[in-house]
Amino acid sequence: MFTRKTVSFSAALCLSVLLTNGLMGCQSKSATTSEATTTDSAKTATSDKPAAPAETATSAPDRSAEPSSSIPADKIADAATILARPQVPVLCYHQIRDWRGSDSKSAKDYIIPVQAFKEQMQILADSGYHTILPDQLYAYLATGAPLPSKPVMLTFDDGDLDQYETALPILDKHGFKGAFFIMTVAIGRRGKQPYMDKAQIKDLSDKGHTIGAHTWDHHNVKKYQGDDWKIQIEEPKAKLEGIIGKPVKYFAYPFGLWNHQALPEIQKRGYAAAFTLADKRDDQMPLYTIRRIIAGGQWSAKTFYRNMTQSFDGK
Repeated sequence: MFTRKTVSFSAALCLSVLLTNGLMGCQSKSATTSEATTTDSAKTATSDKPAAPAETATSAPDRSAEPSSSIPADKIADAATILARPQVPVLCYHQIRDWRGSDSKSAKDYIIPVQAFKEQMQILADSGYHTILPDQLYAYLATGAPLPSKPVMLTFDDGDLDQYETALPILDKHGFKGAFFIMTVAIGRRGKQPYMDKAQIKDLSDKGHTIGAHTWDHHNVKKYQGDDWKIQIEEPKAKLEGIIGKPVKYFAYPFGLWNHQALPEIQKRGYAAAFTLADKRDDQMPLYTIRRIIAGGQWSAKTFYRNMTQSFDGK
């Protein structure tokens, strides 16, 4: 793996290319998307309880609600109860930019052209959806706390600069909030695909968005050994907390991949929940395997809406 102290020439070159081109692509193979078909997560969702509209409460004027406070461990429901709650749609985004001639077909699945992103946000707004943040989803899953009508969560992985410069104004237009999972090795990097710097990450937090961790260098959690847990899980959390001046409580797995060994390791390092992609939730620690789907870059707004509802509503 890449470490801060000793990095082989070939590993360093590989990481440099990935950072420069912004191709840290967090999707697993099961999350690959296309215009013609629904997502694989729509298929795997049938193994979980199909979602239905969550319990409702008066929504905030800005179409997002205030996050809840920390929940004592003895108030958290057991796994079976959490799994029985209807799922809330959680969408995952990476780069928000127009395609380049050099972008591969597979890359276009997770690079959202600006107009397509605008249309996706518009259809959510027109359909009456309200964005929620991880604290709210956590409270709902853990205690059954009410959510606004038609809740949806928007998540953004890696920390690409276009999430701040392009996506943020579009979110603001609709009063939407999101969760941004930052890969800390890339903070402030510039190049063909630049990344957010510390000031921009803090600004997101100050504006009411959630900042979460996405490891140091996007190393696959399933391969962690020894100091990897400290370098990839603990230190990014501490660094981000230093930047935003708030606790960082949520984690997103690189590539959406996880294993059973990782779940207690992430829990004991102070994370309240963790987000995967497309997979079935763990039947013992579902808060650490919250499902997301990648919003496909090649989807029309209609396909986007259909895939989202099929994956999480079972309809």
